[in-house]
Amino acid sequence: MADADAWRSYFGFDEPYDNQRNAIETAIDAGERGGYLAMEGPCGTGKTMAALTAGATLVREGEYERIVVVTPVKQQRAQFVEDLRTMNASLDDPLAGIALVGKRDLCPYGREEVFPDSVGTHDRCEDLRENTAGLVESEGGDDRAVASSADGTAVDASGDEDIWWDPQRASDLAKAARPDAAGQRTLGTGGLETAGVETPYRPEQPAAPESMTESDDPPLYCPFEADWYARNKGSPVGFADGDRNVLTADEYLPGAAERGTCPHRAMSALLDSADVVVGNYNHLFDPNARPLLEPILDEDTFLVVDEAHRLEERVRDLLSDRVGRATLKRARNDCEQLLARARQGTDHKAQVRDRLASHEVPLEAVDRARAFYDDVLGWLDDQIAAELTAEYGPEWRTDAERLPDRLVELPLRDPETVEPDELTTWAQSEGYTGELWRSLSAVGGAVEDTLDALGVTRTPVCTAVGALLGRWWERDHASSLREIALEHSPRKDSSLEQPWQATHTAGLVRFECMPGERLRETFDELGGGVLMSATLEPMDVFEEVSGLAALAADRPIRTRAYDLPFLEQNRASWLVDADPFTARNRGDPAENRDPETWNRTRDEYAHVLRTLARSPGNVLLALPNYREAEWAAAYLTEAVDKPVLCDESSSNEETERLKSRFFTGDGKVLVTSTRGTLTEGVDYDGAKLRCCGVVGVPLVNIGSPRVRAVKRAYADAFGDEHAFEYSLTVPAVRRARQTIGRVIRGTDEVGVRALVGHRYTPDARHSVYPYLSADEQAEFVQLTPEFLPGQLDAFWAERDLPDD
Repeated sequence: MADADAWRSYFGFDEPYDNQRNAIETAIDAGERGGYLAMEGPCGTGKTMAALTAGATLVREGEYERIVVVTPVKQQRAQFVEDLRTMNASLDDPLAGIALVGKRDLCPYGREEVFPDSVGTHDRCEDLRENTAGLVESEGGDDRAVASSADGTAVDASGDEDIWWDPQRASDLAKAARPDAAGQRTLGTGGLETAGVETPYRPEQPAAPESMTESDDPPLYCPFEADWYARNKGSPVGFADGDRNVLTADEYLPGAAERGTCPHRAMSALLDSADVVVGNYNHLFDPNARPLLEPILDEDTFLVVDEAHRLEERVRDLLSDRVGRATLKRARNDCEQLLARARQGTDHKAQVRDRLASHEVPLEAVDRARAFYDDVLGWLDDQIAAELTAEYGPEWRTDAERLPDRLVELPLRDPETVEPDELTTWAQSEGYTGELWRSLSAVGGAVEDTLDALGVTRTPVCTAVGALLGRWWERDHASSLREIALEHSPRKDSSLEQPWQATHTAGLVRFECMPGERLRETFDELGGGVLMSATLEPMDVFEEVSGLAALAADRPIRTRAYDLPFLEQNRASWLVDADPFTARNRGDPAENRDPETWNRTRDEYAHVLRTLARSPGNVLLALPNYREAEWAAAYLTEAVDKPVLCDESSSNEETERLKSRFFTGDGKVLVTSTRGTLTEGVDYDGAKLRCCGVVGVPLVNIGSPRVRAVKRAYADAFGDEHAFEYSLTVPAVRRARQTIGRVIRGTDEVGVRALVGHRYTPDARHSVYPYLSADEQAEFVQLTPEFLPGQLDAFWAERDLPDD
């Protein structure tokens, strides 16, 4: 049990805020008892430093071995790194910290576009890793010798791990890729450059030296990977190379690359000895990315989950599966290519059978898998054609532009009825039993290994596709919705196999409806931790949907909600009691461009938007969707005397350019969707934002098959009376609260927050007022639209804006 004031040694600043002190002490108490703290704290609470201080205390007092931080926001990952460095600055024995980065950002060859355009960095790296492992494999003898890495550093190969590789062979393989290797020098050629440093290796990818392979076609390999084996899976970069003992890619990427070691391997080698690991949600919840952290995810890990209000949505996406029609076709072709090789003659067939036999997979199983994939492709095409004809008429066949320019969902069961999906039912009727579905991954692995052994130049996908289809069969139908998804992706290609491919790409999707069970399992396997956000209320709902409530019988669950710490007189907070801004009330925005045609509801909101837009400085107006945002921007462009910017669903680069325009120069109006990327995770600090209005309750499309399936699953888990509230209303109000939270980000900031719509008022039918925090309920003042201009003018008249 830690001393009551032990945490002060690790706190990075002179004195904590009152809320911060309480958060630290509550988190420590929960952590000591193997429990969790769910904490709502708005901007200014100091959540990041509080969580790190509690975790550091528990680690240094021997309760835990490490802290793992996960956050979906890049800016927040940087904040954890900065706060950890601040903490370390005052410690004689600083904590060892590392921030994780994905393989695509770390591979020197991938970064410098050395790989072929047709191959992704991840897949190419995996292939090269496998080739390199085969080349460095020990041929016998004492492998626990001292090897020499590519940069000449001696490496002691002693240890308890069974070393199946030959460190000296690995070192020789790495050195063979140097520009000055015997017979390899090209005049004027230096090493590959990346991240501002020169690596020890030639810019092009090397093939294995003839002396190290018996193949007539020497395989390509990765010298960075070979050097990692030469170091016996060690890292040439240490925590001391990081700023105040905290390593980021800014240090270990160039540090490892210039010494000739794979930066991703160097990063992973440091995880076991790190006190603090900062990553994103994928590292913890994505089955494909989780293996990196798997060795340190146990009861000795103290977990910090930032932006925890996003857990349901993000983890639901990570646990869902999609396999495209083109990928299914590739899996079919993988099997067909191996079968074609076997048909070339008796010797070829024997060779194929022998290799498959090492995996206990008969050739007939490959033929059966090929037939299955082929039949699924036929079924998929027939199903899409039938569904589109039923929905849009037969005209789409000759004019695909008739199809909607959005995602088209074709559910394979009634989303509100728990029953087997149509693909599974069809497959069973065709004799494709569960035994076959479950075998597809193993068959795929055998096919890929055999193709590789035969020297077939191909990037197979049948293992991954087989694993996904195995999950399709195994997962229950209550928590998963199976559907065909047609994603809008127009293309001009005369070789299209199906007419709908001119506008859409097709895939099979298994959509995860209930992430709470996976969340519970993850939290239960760890020692304890903190889940925090500016918007977790209502806490009882968050505990239920996050899986924490299911742990409460055996482990303590603490909850805390803190108030906004800045001066209340610096902000105006209003509930504008306008008619409910529903699709039924407001009409179609595309049919209401002319103010003369507006109904009463749209005219009322035009008045409110115009009033808020005239507020001094930058104004953010968030509408329920992008179509309404486009309408509002078009109207305000004519109605107000300041620049109006309209956000739309677009690339990250376009969004960044839009933000830059908004932040530069005099005041502007930015109109967006409340469900877009500009309403949370963006720090509008200082004078970047003076007013924010959220129009309506930003519910998702409740007619979507996925949303209907989620609602059904939540009804099963939490009761019919809570299904709509838990799955739709609460997440929507959290979105609105996140959006208005963009305004006041610091002690001296001044601004206006407005929630616009009748449902935000306490006495409304279907009121969402109870889902605001207690602090917001006490502070927000209700008024009608006609009083808004006077109140806005009065607020700004009483204040001198600080210099920008």
